[in-house]
Amino acid sequence: MGDSDQITNAIPGNNTEGNKMLDEKLQWPDSPTSDVSLSHGRITKGLNDVEQRIKEAGEAKYNRLGWKRTTILLIIEAIALGALSIPSAFATLGMVGGIVSSVGIGLLAIYTAYIIGQVKIAYPSVQHYADVGTLMMGRFGYEVFTIMFVLQLIFVTGSHCLTGAIAFRHITESGICSVIFGVVSAIILLLLAIPSSFADMAILGYIDFVSIVAAIGITIVATGIKATNAPGGLSAVDWSPWPQGNPTFAEGFIAINNIIFAYAFATCQLSFMDEMHTPEDYTKSIYALGLLEIVIYTVTGTTIYAFVGPGVQSPALLSAGTVVSRIAFGIALPVIFISGSINTVVAGRLIHSRIYKNSVTRYVNTLKGWTTWLALISIATIISWIIAEAIPFFSDLLSISSALFTSGFSFYLPPVMWFLLLRKGGWCSKENILPCILNGFAFFFGVVVLVGGLYSTIEDIKTNYRNGTVRSPFGCDPV
Repeated sequence: MGDSDQITNAIPGNNTEGNKMLDEKLQWPDSPTSDVSLSHGRITKGLNDVEQRIKEAGEAKYNRLGWKRTTILLIIEAIALGALSIPSAFATLGMVGGIVSSVGIGLLAIYTAYIIGQVKIAYPSVQHYADVGTLMMGRFGYEVFTIMFVLQLIFVTGSHCLTGAIAFRHITESGICSVIFGVVSAIILLLLAIPSSFADMAILGYIDFVSIVAAIGITIVATGIKATNAPGGLSAVDWSPWPQGNPTFAEGFIAINNIIFAYAFATCQLSFMDEMHTPEDYTKSIYALGLLEIVIYTVTGTTIYAFVGPGVQSPALLSAGTVVSRIAFGIALPVIFISGSINTVVAGRLIHSRIYKNSVTRYVNTLKGWTTWLALISIATIISWIIAEAIPFFSDLLSISSALFTSGFSFYLPPVMWFLLLRKGGWCSKENILPCILNGFAFFFGVVVLVGGLYSTIEDIKTNYRNGTVRSPFGCDPV
């Protein structure tokens, strides 16, 4: 590509009082919020005939999502590992605490997702969450948000890699070194991440959804039958409406963090919306997903905890009994790997479009584009595998991800986005009173999760190593 290549997708202005900082940035000669700075862009000049055809094919490839397929993508991202950790969180918090946390955090996640979507509608050039950092804090914000965004996605993929190793070990009942199962899981995650279009990934989403619903259903039925046939029946199960055994602050916060992780669909929302042919329909997707999550998580948590009691394991499939849990893990394999791979795709798309923002190579429909794409997702998958082996315990790995990243992407950053980019009029004006209260609560909740969650996770990891309850990093012991 020559010097004539341009990206000419400008950011619409918003002349509200809360947008003064953005207006000032737009006046800078090398403004990081100028039309050539966001990771999206549209290549419109300096193309020869071949490049023009590549561009047209690429634009068509990445503009095929309706709200239903977007909902499926959000389901792939969200309803997976989270559902498997919910029952153990209920066991720690008690039935009442678990239900309140599941429903309350779910409703808050829907609201903050609505705010995130409004930013995309107001600023169509935004492609990934990292671009919001550009709007809020200029080039510095873009770099910080990019690092956080990519790390969050890699951590989540690592969680799926770890879960895959647990599943294979449990299904085969083999003494093979756990690292080998981790490598196999990483290879599967890599292969499923090869498609670069979210519309193509959405096709796998139907398999993913059936897989997780079937696995959860089998686990619920199996634990219910097991509890019914046990001495004393269901009445003998030692579940409680309140926390039992005086859980520590760290244990309680890790349980809440695992529920928060289950609602971490906001991270990729902007990336998916950028492929929608009608982005304004995003509200249908987040409402459908959010309500579906609340129902699935609450039903899963209450029933399995009521059937198993405080001894419920994480992932919950381990509590279904030896034979049934092996079957459930087998059925859950598609969701483990499909849900994990989509995070690699999102991270790869951000990095790839940044490298080739002025080139048709960004569309991943040329030899050079495919070569670079495969290299990027391979590197991301290897890093995810390293994280899974370095932090080989399921609940704490989810908790780390929730504390460091989900706390921001889903909770304390959307209120800041509303204040700086969407607010109209004074923050204490009549029409802004309710939004101020909701956003203030979301911001406070997110900061508490960041600080308290990170402290609790570190303490729990130290305790687990001190008690010898987890295997060593890159070890061959059972996961």
